[in-house]
Formats: sequence, structure tokens, C-alpha cells
Amino acid sequence: MAEYQPTFEAMRAHNRATNESTPDELWLLEHPSTFTQGLAGKSEHILSAGNIPVVKIDRGGQVTYHGPGQLVIYLMLNMRGRNFGVKSLVMRLEQSVIDLLAEYGITSGRQTGMPGVYVVTDGVVAKIAAIGLRVANHATYHGLSLNINMDLEPFSRINPCGYAGLATTQLSALGVRDNTQVVGEKLLTHMKANLYG
Repeated sequence: MAEYQPTFEAMRAHNRATNESTPDELWLLEHPSTFTQGLAGKSEHILSAGNIPVVKIDRGGQVTYHGPGQLVIYLMLNMRGRNFGVKSLVMRLEQSVIDLLAEYGITSGRQTGMPGVYVVTDGVVAKIAAIGLRVANHATYHGLSLNINMDLEPFSRINPCGYAGLATTQLSALGVRDNTQVVGEKLLTHMKANLYG
């Protein structure tokens, strides 16, 4: 379990130190309960934070929630010399989650204009993975979160990613029993295929 603020500061420090020869790093972790508000974040999207801290950060997007039972992968990717840009990177990350869910027999996809990965349950479109990145010094930080087996109640205290009433779901609700570490290792395999394959 990694506290959010020190992790955020470590990401920024890593980004500032990145040069042409810095290798990529992927950090897999879980955070204690935290709301994070991106650069475009509007306070009205935080409905009732209660005792959960709200941290203003420098990624794109609005507000989201991190908590135990959610896999977070931070991508310290050196973008120098890559043959794709940020929009393609987001699509590759989304595809990695889609490929992972397909491995579990779960159909998922994208929603136009709404980064992340979504599933349809009982006729309702629900978000299962969120993506938010920052690019500086020709490198990325922040990344993606995938809901695995967590308390989803805090999502009802916000408009997730700025969308009022957006439903959220998780792998455990879709019959997946693997824990965060197992899911993380499987997702890493798909991410490496989509980023470097």
C-alpha cells in the first residue's frame, strides 16, 4: 500500500531526471483511499469527499478515486524516439485492459470522448478502468487504474471523470477471483505486447 503524496512526488522527481538514455519504468501499486483531481478538475464534481483526502495533481482529466483493491500502474515512459504519440499511447493502454478482460471472458470497449475502458452490465455502461497521463520533459507519468476488488462506494461521492451518474464496476463483480498481484502481472504482459510488440 503506497501513500499517494509521496508516490506523486517520486513520479515528478523521476520525470524531471529523465534524459535520452532513461529506461522505461512501470510501477504497480495500490493506494489508500484518495480522491485525485486533475488539471481540468472542477470542485463541483466532488459531491461529498467526507473523510477521504482530495489531492490536486497535474495529470489530465477530472476527479477519480483510488483505494485498496484497485490496481494502479504508473507509466514512466521515455517518449523520445517512439513511433507513436500520446493519443496512440492512450489507445494502447485501453487495448491492454480490453485484452486482459477478454482473457477472463469479459467483453469490454471504449466510449467516444471518454478515455478508459467500459463494460455493459444489466444494460448499464460502467467504467472499470481509468486513464490519466501527464507528459513533460519528453516523458510520461501518472497512468491507469483498474478496479479489481474494492469498495466502490466512494465513486458515488464524485462525478467520476466529470460525468454525473457514471456507473463504475470491478472485476470481482464480473466473476474474477484473482487478486491484485495476479491481475497486475497479467495486465503487464498485455501492456508490454501493446507498447513494445
